[in-house]
Amino acid sequence: MRRYCRLKPFAQVRRELPAERFLEVGWPGGRPGGRLVHVLQAGQGEPVLLLHGFGASTYCWRHILPALARTHRVIALDFHGFGATERPRDLASYTRDGQAALVLAVLDALGIGRAHLVGHSYGGAISLWLASRHPERLASLSLVDTAAPTFPNDRRSRLAATRPFAWLFLHGVALTSWSVRKALEASIRDRRQVTPELVDGYLTPLRVEGVDAAYRGLTRPLRGRLAEEGPEVDFARLDLPTLVVWGTEDRLVAVEDGRRETARLPHCTFVELDGIGHMPMEECPEELVRILSSFLRLQTGRAVG
Repeated sequence: MRRYCRLKPFAQVRRELPAERFLEVGWPGGRPGGRLVHVLQAGQGEPVLLLHGFGASTYCWRHILPALARTHRVIALDFHGFGATERPRDLASYTRDGQAALVLAVLDALGIGRAHLVGHSYGGAISLWLASRHPERLASLSLVDTAAPTFPNDRRSRLAATRPFAWLFLHGVALTSWSVRKALEASIRDRRQVTPELVDGYLTPLRVEGVDAAYRGLTRPLRGRLAEEGPEVDFARLDLPTLVVWGTEDRLVAVEDGRRETARLPHCTFVELDGIGHMPMEECPEELVRILSSFLRLQTGRAVG
């Protein structure tokens, strides 16, 4: 069977990127020395951690990170299965607990006790999960067109996790320019913004060795110990200053649904972006930076790092 796309070896990814972008973090049960996480850092001040959405990477924060770094120490990481972070083969790394553990491991490796968290879509779902399990590590929460905390599990299915289907879907559909373009066009209101350069910016970080195992890890139904994640997130118990930003033209998660669900958060400020879709960091980065900066300014003194 011929290959539909070429995957870049992880060793080559490491050689092509600056060594300082790879952070070695400890991992329970892992090999001595832990695992490698791709991290971008800039600025000084209270720490702000940026978490990307499903199918994205640190690339999506390229306009946001340098702007926020004028007043904060800003860190962006690639989740397990995305970008230039090492792709482990164990299923546990791709659960909500596994992704949350990755975030905590990065904070620990950087000596950060408490950080402001900014999560987009899937990253918002992991942020909510993390806030419910480890509120002591978060100074504030900013959610941008967030997915529900159940989303990472809702998208799991037996068919998607079968090896033949997964291989065909990844190499024949998901990892193609056509598929990524369609996903971006569904997420961005003005399709003229979906240029070949933007498509390549999202596609290239996905075509990395280990993506097959990562896809199965992100889609296989959870069983046994991994399925025992405990209670779902109770929004009413998240006692954190929270900013929610939502595009009024979001076709993936309607702004009405976002407003209704996040209204249960006890300390929530909800901001609508008129005429914007699911990806404000691409569609109106300057406005998103302004909103985030204003909110973070009010939280000064809460983070420790």
